[in-house]
Amino acid sequence: MENDAATLYCTNESCQAANPLTHKFCLRCSTPLTKNYLWAVVDGPSVGSPGEILADRYLVLDKFLLLDTKPGLLALTPELDNLQPLKAYLRLIPYRLHVPQVYGVLFLGDSPSHQEILLLEKPPLLVDDKIQQVQLAGELTTAWRDATSMRQLNWLWQIAHLWQPLASEGVVSSLLDSNVLRVEGSLVRLLELRFDTATLPELPQLGEFWQQLVNSAKPAISEFVNQVSLSLIQGKINSTDQLIGVLDRGLAGLGRSQTPTIKIITKTDTGPSRQRNEDSCSPPSGTLVSKPPQPTALAIVCDGIGGHEGGNVASNLAIETIQQQVQQLTKVPYDHIDPSLLLNDLEKAVAIANDKISQRNDSENRQGRQRMGTTLVMALPVAHEMYITHVGDSRAYWITRHGCYQVTLDDDVASREVRLGYAIYREAVQQSAAGSLVQALGMGPSTSLHPTSARFMLDEDAVFLLTSDGLSDFDRVEEYWETEILPILVGEVPIANVADKLVEIANTKNGHDNVTIALVHYQVQYWEPEITIKAFIPESYSAKTIDFASRATDPTLLSSSNHKTQVIPDTEPAKSRQLPLQWIVPLIFVVAAGALGLFVKQLRSPLVPLISSTPIPTSNPTIEATPIQRSLANLSPGWVIKTNNQITLGNNQSLPPGAFLEVINTKPNPKPASGNFSVSMRVCANKSTQTPANTNNPAVTSSVPSNSKPLPATVLLDFSQLKRFGVSVLPEDAPSPCTTVTQPPVTQPPDDSSPT
Repeated sequence: MENDAATLYCTNESCQAANPLTHKFCLRCSTPLTKNYLWAVVDGPSVGSPGEILADRYLVLDKFLLLDTKPGLLALTPELDNLQPLKAYLRLIPYRLHVPQVYGVLFLGDSPSHQEILLLEKPPLLVDDKIQQVQLAGELTTAWRDATSMRQLNWLWQIAHLWQPLASEGVVSSLLDSNVLRVEGSLVRLLELRFDTATLPELPQLGEFWQQLVNSAKPAISEFVNQVSLSLIQGKINSTDQLIGVLDRGLAGLGRSQTPTIKIITKTDTGPSRQRNEDSCSPPSGTLVSKPPQPTALAIVCDGIGGHEGGNVASNLAIETIQQQVQQLTKVPYDHIDPSLLLNDLEKAVAIANDKISQRNDSENRQGRQRMGTTLVMALPVAHEMYITHVGDSRAYWITRHGCYQVTLDDDVASREVRLGYAIYREAVQQSAAGSLVQALGMGPSTSLHPTSARFMLDEDAVFLLTSDGLSDFDRVEEYWETEILPILVGEVPIANVADKLVEIANTKNGHDNVTIALVHYQVQYWEPEITIKAFIPESYSAKTIDFASRATDPTLLSSSNHKTQVIPDTEPAKSRQLPLQWIVPLIFVVAAGALGLFVKQLRSPLVPLISSTPIPTSNPTIEATPIQRSLANLSPGWVIKTNNQITLGNNQSLPPGAFLEVINTKPNPKPASGNFSVSMRVCANKSTQTPANTNNPAVTSSVPSNSKPLPATVLLDFSQLKRFGVSVLPEDAPSPCTTVTQPPVTQPPDDSSPT
């Protein structure tokens, strides 16, 4: 039952007019109306009666389904310290394609014991605008019978990839609850999270759950699903990596029954407020590429950083380098491609591009904000899969008939704070410097770069949109995907016309930056195979790191590029063991034999140029791991110093003794009397004080004096000031209290930067 008196308010700040719920555009300003459907997590039969409006903004559509009638306003946010379960949602933001994110809270009742209801955004829904009907997407167990064999295995494949990250947060029970486990087209989406009890579910229980699906599985895979579920129950498959490997083989067999056709169009434009275009794209702007007949389809979008003779150089250099590397990869037949190795190779291609830009910066003696760099997002369709790699805040969106899904997570401060469990995203993006990048190509050696790679199984027609922030800022993609991009899937509008229209929207609705987009239209012809797919269960398995949503989540969470992706892992001290003397000589022979075997294997491999373990030649001295004696005179980005005395900053602000500061960058001081260089630093924490803006250490409690101003997020001090006040440089092996930044934020000069 719908409230006929309910209205939907325009999100345009200069308009905010009330509109009927049935309208798609604002009656006053023609802005697309935003419909934020929410799921209420509450113990009880319902959150309210259908048609009822809660807190003067939330319209009850069903028992737990709400519509925010004032989407332009921020929702109330909960105290994260009081709601520990919230942090599981936040830390799983790299998996938000499947796991809902927190929208806010709703307080019901005026008494001190008012009920606090958690609101989750974008629940799995089926929306029919023609008849104005909204209902929950079906349960996986219900939709299973009508799905193709390709989609059935695709759903199991997604669950397998979600098992480990959800288990690390204590919510893996969600994957065993048929009510929570929903499907929206080809995507597995969770209605909410179910928190594990004292007994943590294990893979045999997943096998028991999947065993229920065997009878209604398609004939081509019924035996396969039965073998896999029994192997899980019996412990023959005892790791998610092993399970994913088995499912990959099954999907590869089914993929032969699927014939894709791919079209790619790109478009770049300087925009109305810029004098030059620092963006680049591949294929060249305005070029339409089709596969077939072309053997390869690769789309790249780069957003340059660094102003004149900087950003455009970096973005073009990145595209040129990656094209060369990927050209080598695509010469390998699909049947010989290992998905995990391909993901690694794509990341290494990005690393090579990064080091070329970094070397150029070093050769031109560019420092700090003068260093040129670029963001990157690229899409490589291979058979029935799409590989997405990105660095920075250029984005990839996946559009199907069921919805528009952002599949990349920006490498910026706001996303980092959410991932660490410190803030809800809708609140984090409102903070100052929320859009500052934490990594981009060219800012440093590749050893400190962590690209995000992902792969997606495609079993239906789809469009992937790659875009710089010239279009994605202010949620323009979310506003216009349905009216502008969805028509591609139903054949109503040529893809080239859509590209032109999106650039026009970016220039007229945003207009603050260059804009570059790439559209990848993936069309599928599928038929059910007549053969039966069988599962190959290896007796012994060498585990490989294969991750679905985010191979490298955040530079602050990973110690190396080979680290297994986890969501906020607990930090454990390194354990060292000494080998008995009698083992040393045999071990030397084993290592030597293994190295020789690897060398011979690489000589025979067509991927040697990309997967070679030889370090990339570079002129940057920081790439080679040479020990540096840490002292105040040679401070470097990433080092941490500790204050020994109180430092007065002015404006009634000061740093107490025992505060920790992380070096962002250093630069020569134009005033020699003040010291030979100045140091920009980020305020971290101290033993008894933490500012509201710097919640990097959950163990630290807030005790900022009420009569003092909050401490700044960053400070700038001269070398002479540091010597005078007295500070200590933490040794390299000392535990760092600054756990959220491993490289300086990437910022741009005001005249050429993209607004945050």
